[in-house]
Amino acid sequence: MSVSELLREMRPPAIRLVSAATFTIEQLTNAYNQTRVDYLVPMPMNAARLAEYIHHYHVDLDASLVALEGETMRGLAMLGVRAGRGWITRLGVIPTTRRRGVGRALVEALLDLGQRRGLAAAQLEVIQNNEPAYNLFARAGFETTHDLLVLRRPPAAAVHPPQGNAKWLEREVALGLLAERGDVVTWITETDSLVRVDHMQALAVALPDGSSGWLVFHEQKFRGLSLMLSRFVLHTQHGEPANVARNLLAHLYTRYRDLDTQIENVAVDDPHVPALREFGFIESFRRLEMRRPLP
Repeated sequence: MSVSELLREMRPPAIRLVSAATFTIEQLTNAYNQTRVDYLVPMPMNAARLAEYIHHYHVDLDASLVALEGETMRGLAMLGVRAGRGWITRLGVIPTTRRRGVGRALVEALLDLGQRRGLAAAQLEVIQNNEPAYNLFARAGFETTHDLLVLRRPPAAAVHPPQGNAKWLEREVALGLLAERGDVVTWITETDSLVRVDHMQALAVALPDGSSGWLVFHEQKFRGLSLMLSRFVLHTQHGEPANVARNLLAHLYTRYRDLDTQIENVAVDDPHVPALREFGFIESFRRLEMRRPLP
């Protein structure tokens, strides 16, 4: 059976599944935003942001799908592809089309496409307490692997003076540090994602008691102006992680006191979390990472 025949067989009545590559970024953006109008965490996008998202996370539009009823877009789901793995993302169905099996058809079709491409596993993230989505993925064979935090910090000065010697590192050195990382790594925080992001840099600190560590982060810029900080990777080389993180953050916010910060997919049990909370990071919401093998 061909892929097109399979998709016809799996679709709900009156719905057909079509490759996302046949649509413009503007059309995909509009459909995505319609699926999120009543979402637990809406996360709207514009076309430029969606194009950036597709680039950063290796989204394969040929393997991504749009659900059509007639010529009307009713849902979509995207598939990132890396090193024998697939990542299901941006899955959504327009509210008036839900409970008709469209989400299930999209997930099952993506999994089949992944198998046909020889992928060994699939993964995704779902917002905690989004029970319909969680149940959909659980029925499709996904199991929870990690509890993750999405954190935000409003602009503010450091909560105490920094200690130790700090060294600011440029992009190439910063990305090289990621080989040392020991944190939980999800699709959006993998090195393969971060190497595609501009303005990555790092801060390393050495403390008087011999403790040391580093922070890789993204300074978002627009026309030369700094807008916000994001994409933190904290790593302790020696010493107590919360103390190392505390001083990394003290140095960081001595320099960037006027910038908002948002970081995603920090493991709930990451030993640096107490320092993040001390410095004013607030939990926006939680995600569950889920994975399943592909036979």
